[in-house]
Amino acid sequence: QVQLVESGGGLVQAGGSLRLSCAASGRTFSRYAMGWFRQAPGKEREFVAAISWSGRSTYYAGSVKGRFTISRDNAKNTMSLQMNSLKPEDTANYYCAASKGASATTGPSDFDSWGQGTQVTVSS
Repeated sequence: QVQLVESGGGLVQAGGSLRLSCAASGRTFSRYAMGWFRQAPGKEREFVAAISWSGRSTYYAGSVKGRFTISRDNAKNTMSLQMNSLKPEDTANYYCAASKGASATTGPSDFDSWGQGTQVTVSS
C-alpha cells in the first residue's frame, strides 16, 4: 500500500478557487493511477477525478468537468486537483486515493489506499 496525505482544503466563496495536493510515499508512485473522491455529510463517497500512471489519461465526474483539473508529478510523488469556479455543492471532504493498477478508473473498489481527507467548504 501507499501512504497518502492531502492538503490545501479550506473555506472559499462561491466562484473562487482552491488547489488540493496529495503527497504519496511507500510505493512506486509512478506505476499507479490516482484519483480524487469526495464525501458530503449524509451522502455517499463519490468519484471526482482520476489520472493514469503517466498522466496522459484523465477522467472527471460530469459535475466538475470543465472546472476541475487533475495533474500529477511523478518526480515529486505528488498529485493535485485545481478547483475553479467552486460552487456550494462542491462542499465536502476530499480524499486522495491510489489505484490498484496503472489505468485511470472511477470506481472506489479499484483503489486500495486512501488519505485522511481534507475539508473543502464553499460559501454562497
